[in-house]
Amino acid sequence: MSVYYTLCLLAAMAITIAFVNQYIMKIQTTIAITFGALLISILMLILGKTTWPELQLHAIATLETVDFGEFLLQGILGFLLFAGGLGINLPAMKSQKWEISVLVIVGVLISTLVVAAGLWLLAYVAAIPLPFIYCLLFGALISPTDPIAVLAIVKKLGAPEQIAIQIEGESLFNDGIGLVIFLTIFAVAFNGTEATFGSVMTLFTHEAVGGIVFGALLGLMSHLMISATDDGSMELLMTLCIPTAGFALANVLGVSGALAMVVSGIMIGNWTRYTGFSEQSSKYLDQFWHLLDEFLNALLFLLIGLAMLLVQFHWQAWILVLCGIPLVLAGRFVSVALPYVAFRRFRSYNKYSIRILTWGGLRGGLSLAMALSIPTGIKLGSDGQVELRDLVLMMTYAIVLFSIIVQGMSITPMINKAKAAEKAGFPIE
Repeated sequence: MSVYYTLCLLAAMAITIAFVNQYIMKIQTTIAITFGALLISILMLILGKTTWPELQLHAIATLETVDFGEFLLQGILGFLLFAGGLGINLPAMKSQKWEISVLVIVGVLISTLVVAAGLWLLAYVAAIPLPFIYCLLFGALISPTDPIAVLAIVKKLGAPEQIAIQIEGESLFNDGIGLVIFLTIFAVAFNGTEATFGSVMTLFTHEAVGGIVFGALLGLMSHLMISATDDGSMELLMTLCIPTAGFALANVLGVSGALAMVVSGIMIGNWTRYTGFSEQSSKYLDQFWHLLDEFLNALLFLLIGLAMLLVQFHWQAWILVLCGIPLVLAGRFVSVALPYVAFRRFRSYNKYSIRILTWGGLRGGLSLAMALSIPTGIKLGSDGQVELRDLVLMMTYAIVLFSIIVQGMSITPMINKAKAAEKAGFPIE
């Protein structure tokens, strides 16, 4: 089956699950799609081990026609981040620019170090010793909250504005920063890059600052071109050039395409929307990108659920998998709570802020895509029966599923309490 036919089949499956969810489960759509795909994966594994082994093999072969990492990191990520940037209210975000900046940069670094140190200790307890550079690699790929998962689940629950702005802004930007940190550690771990402060900062600056500058130039050029025409269809088509040609060019230049899409999306959504679009296309801008965002989200979350078929499970690694979930939550809590110690010196916050930011820090397809990019053939443990890639993928997949299904379904009561606290006049702590 060709890649195109496979994607057509998967899209139909995702839409069917979403349709059925309206009448049966009635939960948030992306959670329902992930949960439904997970049940399909489990059913195929059971049938494959009992009565119908060909079914499992055929399903795996079909999924392998789509390179999940490339499909996300080099493909739809640009669309999803650009759509997220379009919906950002820049004036509201400016009011919390320092909080978002600290959570994006300092928070990701703190979480990466906490998770790496914890995993290093756990690995020795589990008799699967890990070099610290690999622990840092895992910390880097699992620490950033996934903007796709966060915006698809938390944003729609109507969190208080102050918390919503922090969640949206942090998830969009720490995604790009986290990807840059991961690529920097990846280069040191596997590409032979010398781990000096100068080399690491050069690589980080080229990716992160380069991505932001490129995104600003791309947004400016798009603004000028959109402002130069009154053809509504042409204006919408020009926005498509940003996450397609623009995202591809950013990757070719070696700068962060993720950050570039967020910056250009914010510029188009907060500047061009009001001064460059005709009245007709301005009405359709949000509808067009909302529909595209919903479709790609459905496809992505289906792939997350079906990815279980591609994960190689090793019994030796189960202790790390089970301990990985509380470890990542602990890293997230520390990375949020410590900055809030400083934040509270200058401003008051909803008393549920830390809890919502910790529990609402969802992980998703981006972490899986980074885990899948780790090279094969690196053996761990005294007997060498566990591969680094399999171990990281097992841990990442368990954390992503827990994040989307458990955290995503249980975040609603916290947000309702936060809203009730504000209405009652006790929004601060």
